[in-house]
Amino acid sequence: MKKIISATFLLTILFTSCTENKNASLIIGKWQATQWLAGGKPTTNNAAATSFTFDDKANYTFNYDGTLEKGTYKIDNKSLFTTAEKQQEIMVNITKLTTDSLTFEMNRGGQAETLYLIKQK
Repeated sequence: MKKIISATFLLTILFTSCTENKNASLIIGKWQATQWLAGGKPTTNNAAATSFTFDDKANYTFNYDGTLEKGTYKIDNKSLFTTAEKQQEIMVNITKLTTDSLTFEMNRGGQAETLYLIKQK
């Protein structure tokens, strides 16, 4: 019984660390927003003017309609944590991350929002 529990525990750790490493490498690059939804409906937020850049040294930039935010980021499983300069850390859920698409689920002011992005070449 102990061997089964130990094997299950090791497989869980291995799977989690592989997902983390995969997400950390897939997120690197420039991402352009294509759609921004709140409660499943389009918002007035300008998705076309929204982009993120993540580098391999854990730095990011966020540009929204000409306003630039810079800081550091980390990925823990399917969560993205960003810390803008002189601000507190925030977290969004990564619901999809592939070589060319990224989807965030966020909670802004009690409203569930979804942001869809594609990788720029």
